Amino acid sequence: MAQPKAASAAAQLSLAASACIAGAEAAAMVGREGAPAMVAAAAAAAMVVIGHRGKGMNALGSADPRLREVKENSLRSFHAAARVAGVSYVEFDVQVTKDGYPVIFHDDFIFTEQDGEICGRRVTDLRLDEFLSYGPQKDQSKAGKPLFRKLNDGRVLRWDVQSDDALCTLQEALDGVDRRVGFNVELKFDDDVVVFEHAKERPIFFSSFQPDATRIMRKLQDRYPVYFLTKGGTQVFADERRNSLEAAVKLCVAGGLRGIVSEARAVLRQPSAIGRIKEAGLSLLTYGQLNNLPKAVYLQQLMGVDGVIVDLVAEIGAAVSEFAAAAAAAVPVPERDSSSSYMDGGGDVGLLETTSPAARTTASFSRREDVSFLLRLIPELVQ
Repeated sequence: MAQPKAASAAAQLSLAASACIAGAEAAAMVGREGAPAMVAAAAAAAMVVIGHRGKGMNALGSADPRLREVKENSLRSFHAAARVAGVSYVEFDVQVTKDGYPVIFHDDFIFTEQDGEICGRRVTDLRLDEFLSYGPQKDQSKAGKPLFRKLNDGRVLRWDVQSDDALCTLQEALDGVDRRVGFNVELKFDDDVVVFEHAKERPIFFSSFQPDATRIMRKLQDRYPVYFLTKGGTQVFADERRNSLEAAVKLCVAGGLRGIVSEARAVLRQPSAIGRIKEAGLSLLTYGQLNNLPKAVYLQQLMGVDGVIVDLVAEIGAAVSEFAAAAAAAVPVPERDSSSSYMDGGGDVGLLETTSPAARTTASFSRREDVSFLLRLIPELVQ
């Protein structure tokens, strides 16, 4: 039964990409004054790059060393992301300890080894001092408890990364991270006092997968934007508000939320939803493994996605900067010889001519063969 869905997703994505190509070609035919207008409108729009849990999450079971480069959700990871050109925000998860301190940690349970046995405790059942006792310690004269992580497949692995760091609190992040970098705070708590006291001029927005949590946070304050996180139908929940992009739009409009943060696969499966999201006056961000592919990010930019949450911060940040440079350097395409057309595969295959070698390299993302490659690749990942 999965095959028809994959075929449908591929067909929808094909239509979206074809629309991008057709729009670029139509712009090229308008004339020298209007030629780059349609492409520039899509490609020149600034796309926000958001570092996932700092400089990227730790996938301990992955063979990719970049996903074990620096401890996720740590000050070291946030500082590393802040040093990457093009990164505007870092995303992280906040929970509240038993004694009322907001801490930054993604998993619901934290694991260690004691007397040869792996044991786990719920983060919200720990006092602050107990939570901070796991892993490396700020006071190097002290030894922390060995830190382990339980993977989705049930394996429990030692949390080993190339550059380790201590666990941290929300206040430490607010006070210690470069203030030019904004925070996307995924809510796993309803206490906003620390944010208001220490955020100062830092750009911040909240997000949560829980519909009621987003509504409550919006009612409690209007200083910071609130986004609804959704899997957009890629996973089914008992709460219907979490099961589609359409439901997400209704929730955001009714609750006065700023926008949606969707799994990228959901957006690529339903490209027409982007228009409805924009018509509702909402912003659209995406997350997920597809966002570690520069070409997938580029296609989303052409489709109108406002920002992406990524793990490969340096690579995607550089790619998005190059997209912008290419759009800024674009000039009208010279008239082609009628005997050698783009549609026939002859002549210059680029949709834009650029004024610099760097921009010319990036412009290759708009070539038909690259879009065709993406169309072949995405359906497998979407499925």
